[in-house]
Amino acid sequence: MIQTILDQPVANQIFYAVLGFSWTVYLWEAYLSYRQRRIYRSTTQVPQELGKIMDTETFEKSRRYQLDKSNFSFWSGLYSETEGTLILVLGGIPFLWSLAGTVSGRFGFGPEYEITQSLSFLTLATLFSAVTGLPWSIYSTFVIEEKHGFNQQTLGFFLKDAVKKFAVTQCILLPVTSLLLYIIKIGGDYFFIYAWLFTLCVSLVLVTIYADYIAPLFDKFTPLPEGELKTDIETMAKSISFPLTKVYVVEGSKRSSHSNAYFYGFFKNKRIVLFDTLLEDYSPLNKTGEEQPENTESDDTSSESKVKPKNKKQGCNNPEILAVLGHELGHWKLGHTVKNIVISQMNSFLCFFLFAVLIGRRELFLAFGFHDSQPTLIGLMIIFQFIFSPYNELLSFCLTVLSRRFEFQADAFALAMGKASQLYSALIKLNKDNLGFPVADWLFSMWHYSHPPLLERLRALGNVKQD
Repeated sequence: MIQTILDQPVANQIFYAVLGFSWTVYLWEAYLSYRQRRIYRSTTQVPQELGKIMDTETFEKSRRYQLDKSNFSFWSGLYSETEGTLILVLGGIPFLWSLAGTVSGRFGFGPEYEITQSLSFLTLATLFSAVTGLPWSIYSTFVIEEKHGFNQQTLGFFLKDAVKKFAVTQCILLPVTSLLLYIIKIGGDYFFIYAWLFTLCVSLVLVTIYADYIAPLFDKFTPLPEGELKTDIETMAKSISFPLTKVYVVEGSKRSSHSNAYFYGFFKNKRIVLFDTLLEDYSPLNKTGEEQPENTESDDTSSESKVKPKNKKQGCNNPEILAVLGHELGHWKLGHTVKNIVISQMNSFLCFFLFAVLIGRRELFLAFGFHDSQPTLIGLMIIFQFIFSPYNELLSFCLTVLSRRFEFQADAFALAMGKASQLYSALIKLNKDNLGFPVADWLFSMWHYSHPPLLERLRALGNVKQD
C-alpha cells in the first residue's frame, strides 16, 4: 500500500506523458495533412511539366479523390484520437480486463487462470475495435471509393468479409498469444530471447502459408494461363536466377479496381501474384458488353461482387507488366526483402529486451489503472503500444526513408534490364488507374510516402521517349 502511494506521482507523470505525446503526434499528422490538402485545393491546373503525362480530366479526378480521402482521414483520425483518449481517461483498459475476468469466470476459470482472462480480453478488445471502426470503413468503401469508381463490393459481401476476417484473426491471434504468454511465464531471466525466437518462427510460418492457405479464404487465386506473358515472366525470372515456381492471378476486381503485384515465399519456392486489375488483357473491368467470366468460387460470393465494365482500358500491357515485375524482382535481387526482415527482427529483439527490463516496474501498471495486479498481456500492451510510441514514430520515419531508397534502387534495376521505357509508361498508367495525385507537399511526402512521388521516379528513370 505504501509503495503504491509512493509510485503514484511517477505513474501520473507517465500517464500524462503518454497522453501528451499521443496528441502531439496527432497534431503533427494533422498539420502535415493540412499542408497536403492545401496542395489539393490550390493545384487545379495540370502543371506544365505534367502536360504530357496526365490529361486535365484525369488530373481533376485524382485531385478530387485525394481531397475526399484527406478530409475523411482528418475526421476519422480525430475520432480515433478522441476515442483513445477517453478510453485512457475513463479507465477503459482496466474495465475491459475486469469484464474479461467475468467472462472467463462464467466458463469456470478463476482469477489464477491469467492466460484465459488475457485471451478473453484480447477477443473483447478486437471486437470493440472492429465494431467501432466498421462505420468508418463502410463510409470509406461505399461513399468515397464508390463515388470515385473503385468499389466493386456490395454491402452484404463487405459485411461477410468483415466477419470472416475477424474469425480468421482470432484463430491465429489467440493460440499465438497464449503460447507467447506461457513462454514469458516459464522463460526465466532470459524469457525475452525465447519470446523473440517464438515470434520469429510465427512470422516466418505466416509469411510462408499466407498466400497458400489464408489469402484464398478471401480471394480467388488461379494460375496464370499458358501463353506469351507467362513464358516471358519465367524467362525473365530465370535470367536473374529467381527461383520461380508458380505465377498466380488474384481476383482483386471483385473488391476494388485498384491494382497491385507482389511475390512471396522462402528459399527455392517463390511465387508471383498479379492482380487481375493489373492485367490489361485479363481484367474483367475492361470487358465492356461482354459476358463476365463465371465465378466458380461460390454462388453467394459471385452474386455479391459487382464487376462494373468501364469504357477505358485499365491496367498494363504485357511489356509493361514485365517492367513492373522487373522492379519487384529487383527488390529480391538487391536483397531488400532480406534486409527488411533483418531490420524487423532486430527491432523485435530490442523491444522484447526492453520489455524484460520494464515489465517489473509497478508504476507503469498504476499509470493505466492497475493497482492490484500486473497482467503480462497488459504489460505487453502498455510497453509496446504506449511507452515505445516515441521510438516507434522515429523508426517508422526511418523505414519510410529507407523504403524510398529501395524503390529508387529497384527502378534502377529494371532500367538496367532494359525496361526503362516500359516501366515509365507503366508508372504513368498505374498512377492514372489509381487516381494518384502527382503533386505533393515536400514535408508530407518526406514523412508519409514510402514510395517516391511519380515525378521523382520518372526523372530518375531518365527522359525516356514514349511511343
